[in-house]
Amino acid sequence: MVSDRSGWWRDPRILDGLGPGLAGLFPDSPTVVVSPEVTGFLVGPLVARAAGAGFVEAYRQGARRPIAEPMTWVEIPADHRGEPQHLGVRTHLIGTHDRVLIVDDWASTGAQSRALSTLVGNLGATVIGTAVIVNECPPSVDDIRGLLDGADL
Repeated sequence: MVSDRSGWWRDPRILDGLGPGLAGLFPDSPTVVVSPEVTGFLVGPLVARAAGAGFVEAYRQGARRPIAEPMTWVEIPADHRGEPQHLGVRTHLIGTHDRVLIVDDWASTGAQSRALSTLVGNLGATVIGTAVIVNECPPSVDDIRGLLDGADL
């Protein structure tokens, strides 16, 4: 989902504040930010820079030619469209010492966050939470924090 419904990618003031704003939702000093493609690749590096952390891409399986490096994959039972997907990271980029902040633009069900949390845990790292621009998840999904919720838009 490319969620630029409001044109926020176009506004330099919003872009300037997104990284610090999202990083501030989890001031627990992550060592790395992990974000799923597509829009996570825009937001994740902004947050990593603001948090003084590195950035690791979580690729969608089948979206491009295979990555030559060893990958660790996890299944998302259903994404926001109700379709199963797989997300993967380059295995060597996340270690047991890492404190991972998952970052995305939008959360509707929390499925991607749960899947990435499982993947990161399988690699021995610690997830400190998920930060999103818009959080539309039900209240039972308590590990996701957003700058906005659906009612704000």
